[in-house]
Amino acid sequence: MPMRNLGRTLLIANPAAHSGRGAEAAEYVSRLLAHFPSATAGFSSCLTTAPGDGKTLASNAAGFDTVIALGGDGVIHEVANGLMSVEKDARPALAIVPVGSGNDFARTLGMAANDPDRAIAQLLAGTPLPLDLGHVSSDSGASCHYVQTLSFGLDAAIALDTTDRRAANTRQSGAGLFATSGIKLFSRVRGRSAGWPSTVSIDGGRPLSLNTLIFAVQNGPTYGGGFRICPAASPFDGHLDVCYNVGVPALPHLLALFALARTGRHVRSGVVRVGTLSRLVVDFGQETPPCQVDGERLVGSRFEVCVVPSALSVIVPGKVR
Repeated sequence: MPMRNLGRTLLIANPAAHSGRGAEAAEYVSRLLAHFPSATAGFSSCLTTAPGDGKTLASNAAGFDTVIALGGDGVIHEVANGLMSVEKDARPALAIVPVGSGNDFARTLGMAANDPDRAIAQLLAGTPLPLDLGHVSSDSGASCHYVQTLSFGLDAAIALDTTDRRAANTRQSGAGLFATSGIKLFSRVRGRSAGWPSTVSIDGGRPLSLNTLIFAVQNGPTYGGGFRICPAASPFDGHLDVCYNVGVPALPHLLALFALARTGRHVRSGVVRVGTLSRLVVDFGQETPPCQVDGERLVGSRFEVCVVPSALSVIVPGKVR
């Protein structure tokens, strides 16, 4: 198979990713690219040192042909947002070398996780595709694009707990980390057994009154290291997928749904609705529910969400439409 030339390439790496393994992976990728000059038209590498660095570095990437984000879903989220601030005709393609705990976006693209050698090989034999992004803004003034996941309620609280535990250097990762955070939070759910009251409008339709326990708006099918919350979601189809509860199940039923979500079988439940959308408004009134976007905390009580079709070019190991 012929090797793809990535053109002028910028590597943005989070050295702290995956309990510090990002630093070693960044060094390895830099050496690999240096040994294969035919793979690029020259490359530069930058290490992030603080939250937000990935976005800043990518926002100044005009003039590069490809930006490689090395790390977990957090740095990929930052790099994608930075690239979106570059004028479209000068916007580099996004490529990823996934080195993280959850690696959900890598799973969506079919990229090898925590294996930089194989990931680079996939990129050099890869195909650029137009990638959709989600966009969310809240009444707090916060707004961002996202590559994989946005959720509110209990599932967001679980995702945020996994972020906190990773920051505290837990030894768990991926779906196991998400599952144990879920069990911990379910043990405290009784005070929230009725959910967070919300009003939801999908694509300008009639407002729905919900008691939100689970509400995910996905660009890709998984979150939490492989939980298939929206099994049919694809970031190449021009819309977002949604999964939310329309009933409030008893705690044992809720635990069962959590277990079924590992393989996507929760969608068969009568208390769960799935679908697709282009625009969404979710209003929690005076409450501020847990909310996560690509694993990062987002604050607000009213949220507007939309899809941005073909926002970026992304290099994938094969045609995954």
